[in-house]
Amino acid sequence: MPDGSSIHQFTLTNSNGMELKVIEYGGIITHLTAPDKDGVFEDIVLGHDALEEYLESSYYLGALIGRYGNRIANAKFSLDGVEYALEVNDNPNSLHGGDSGYHARIWKGEELKDDNGTALKLTYQSKDGEEGFPGNLDIEVMYTLTDENALEIHYKATTDKKTIVNLTQHSYFNLSSMKEDILSHELELHADRYVHIREGAIPTGKLEPVAGTPFDFTSQKVIGKDIDADHPQLQITGGFDVTWVLNETRNELKKAGSLTHPESGRIMEIWTTEPGIQFYSGNALKNTPSGKKGSANNRRMGLCLETQHFPDSPNQPEFPSVVLDVGETYRSTTVYRFSVK
Repeated sequence: MPDGSSIHQFTLTNSNGMELKVIEYGGIITHLTAPDKDGVFEDIVLGHDALEEYLESSYYLGALIGRYGNRIANAKFSLDGVEYALEVNDNPNSLHGGDSGYHARIWKGEELKDDNGTALKLTYQSKDGEEGFPGNLDIEVMYTLTDENALEIHYKATTDKKTIVNLTQHSYFNLSSMKEDILSHELELHADRYVHIREGAIPTGKLEPVAGTPFDFTSQKVIGKDIDADHPQLQITGGFDVTWVLNETRNELKKAGSLTHPESGRIMEIWTTEPGIQFYSGNALKNTPSGKKGSANNRRMGLCLETQHFPDSPNQPEFPSVVLDVGETYRSTTVYRFSVK
């Protein structure tokens, strides 16, 4: 690190040959390999070759996100009559906890043996007032690489003062192993509605039906088919970048959808306990700094499927609550399961 301190990179493998690499800076997943239909293991996440490049990057590649994933309007919210001002980094809003969010913090890593496979526990204490949020938040994130070719992510947090929490993971997936962009990937999402947005990608409070719109992924659809359609919501974000409202109540782990790359045969299922999933098609990506092994992290070379609560929930009383009180434990689980067709 610039101050001379060291961080570690952990490598987890399963019995089938999958490999996961994670660094303590930002809890970033730097590498994740998965087999194709011929049994060839290749890296399927965007990233960089060196720590220095992650420090320069502004795209949250592979990082843990918090204290609040996604946007909070005008970078402020009120809790029990007290207004809290947050870091402004998406003018005039706050995005992903601000520039000093969890993606830019040092997590402490500890490798464990989980019942399901090899696990890495990452811990971090977010101080009261950090990024403007109230309460000392003690966070534990567990990455587990199972022998069933699944990446499990378990989040847990407690606070000493009432606060808000919305944690997520910001890996950019490309099941072709960066041989092409993500437009030929096929996506299915178990969501009949999406969170309608206004300028700045801030929710209007409406949950709109996907039927008859480019946002309809209720059956498997090629991502490139409608990504440039003439639709006001797509024009705000330059492609897909909204939250889909998952159909079933998410107090237990349920399937949210799947991503398929027909040529390689790779399939990634997404399971989560969260009520929403943000599908971001990498519209703003630029190859600065460059990708791993000379690959290019250009526009739409990767996509994010961020399981989370809805954007701006602290200012939207009709949305599912993101409040965490003293004595409560925040828990969230997301699983990415890999297979081939």
